[in-house]
Amino acid sequence: MNMQSIFRRYKLDHLLGWLVLFGGWHFFRYQDYPRNTGWLVTGLKVADLALMVYITNYLLIPQLLYKKKYILFALTFLIVVTGFSWLKMYLEGQIMNRPSLFDVLNDTKRRFYDNVIPHILLVSTGAAFKLLMDHASAQRRLGEVSKEKAEAELNFLKSQINPHFLFNSLNSIYFLIDKQNATARQTLLQFSDLLRYQLYDCNADTIEIEKEVAYLQDFIRLQQLRKDHYYEVDVQVAPAVRGFRITPLLLIPFVENAFKHISHHPDQRNFVQVTLDKENGSFLFMVENSKENYQRSTEPPGGIGLSNVKRRLELLYPRKYELQIDNNDATFKVALNLHLS
Repeated sequence: MNMQSIFRRYKLDHLLGWLVLFGGWHFFRYQDYPRNTGWLVTGLKVADLALMVYITNYLLIPQLLYKKKYILFALTFLIVVTGFSWLKMYLEGQIMNRPSLFDVLNDTKRRFYDNVIPHILLVSTGAAFKLLMDHASAQRRLGEVSKEKAEAELNFLKSQINPHFLFNSLNSIYFLIDKQNATARQTLLQFSDLLRYQLYDCNADTIEIEKEVAYLQDFIRLQQLRKDHYYEVDVQVAPAVRGFRITPLLLIPFVENAFKHISHHPDQRNFVQVTLDKENGSFLFMVENSKENYQRSTEPPGGIGLSNVKRRLELLYPRKYELQIDNNDATFKVALNLHLS
């Protein structure tokens, strides 16, 4: 981990900025305060300003401004700045043993002009930096999404087999299978549906959840053919999981990972459990599988890893998802909460 990433992770750049402000503020204003109170008064002013900036940038802007609650944001912003300004004046008067000097009821207009107005300007400046940084981050994410999408389309075109030839071949194989072998025929149809979904349906940015679920179920049924009766597979799809769209192929890596790392206990339960639900405007997706302490994969290495899925979520659903991964000695569980717009 380089020095820049350490600074970003632990917000050391923020701490350094406030320390510089503290030093400069004290250097230019310490002579205005009674003896031995300069450091304390300066610390109070910087801490008061920092609290207002962080409340505005990390609470009011994400929870109100970005959710288009403009009037509520403006009112809350004024209340926060005014309240903290008056609290600062009260504490400053106590530190300097001159409470009357900062009495809000005494010359309220002057107190408002000397304290609240400067705080509004300073906190607004901090909020402007926050908005600029968020805008730059959003533009960078859009650029990354466009680049990754273009690369994915290029790789897809490079590796794509002529779909008409492919489906004609599958159709020929289907009729070569003996009619009595219903399982083989059904399996081939499911495999054909998987390919059709990847070749045709996944070209759009979003897909109906019903199609994504059908794709998952076909994939799971094919995986079950490779397992014996020692493996339990349970798929629960709630009736509410319908009528919305998600990014195609977003869920399959989690299910693929579960089958890839499922346990192989000869005398214990080996299972994969998949649950899909929708509650209060959120899509809930959970995959859990039994595992062993020393994993051995049932599939060759490759495919999309969970780290790549996390990256896709960050790019496509910024601040609109929660992903929890619980990895213990016996089970591996992934829970995705996707906020639907």
